[in-house]
Amino acid sequence: MVFVHGWLGSGRWWDAQRDTFASSHTVVQLDLTGHGASGRDRARASVEAYADDIAAVTAGLDHARIVLVGHSMSGANVVEASLHDDRVVGVVLVDTLKNVEQVPAAAEVDAMLALYRRDFRTAVEQVVPRFLFAPTTPPAIVTRLTREFLAYTGEVAAALLEPFYRYDVRERARQVRVPVRAINGDLHPPAVAANPRWFADYAMRSMVGVGHYPMLEDPATFDALLRSVLDELVEIDPRVA
Repeated sequence: MVFVHGWLGSGRWWDAQRDTFASSHTVVQLDLTGHGASGRDRARASVEAYADDIAAVTAGLDHARIVLVGHSMSGANVVEASLHDDRVVGVVLVDTLKNVEQVPAAAEVDAMLALYRRDFRTAVEQVVPRFLFAPTTPPAIVTRLTREFLAYTGEVAAALLEPFYRYDVRERARQVRVPVRAINGDLHPPAVAANPRWFADYAMRSMVGVGHYPMLEDPATFDALLRSVLDELVEIDPRVA
């Protein structure tokens, strides 16, 4: 199981999942370039480059079956990465790509990134929370993530996120032949009918009362749902076991 964090995160966001699944699976927590303890010397980020980061890690795995788990902006990254490794037997999207048909307007993306570059602290403290945190998100998680976000400059934060919003995942989704399963929080409900039109095998599970970080906010429930996803993948393809 290869866990890929979202924007301004790190592999440490998956520590609870490591503790739950390490006894039954090989668990890999990676830091994408520009994040966590990884190098920050990439001149320009892209979904393809992030997918290369994932491929560089999976290339060193002596395993015949890989499940990619991607949160937030890394939904696009694991979709792209899944197309380049025939050992991938499933993709799990965590609160991301809830409607692949909803492509943001370029002007909206430009305005958001401009705000990050102009006044990142204000964006993180006053704007971002209403999109990321539910009223029930534990305060300790809000504090932790706010601190981690503000360790970056607005210029870097914008550059790391921009590829996700410039990448049209729809045609790549059509090429994915392995099962795609989603675990979503209910802060922003998904468009239920949209994704099955693009992914050949797509299904979704929902968590109640969490924001954008279900694996951090309620790890016990998240892990139970992820376990159910793995059980379902085994039913589809016994090689996953």
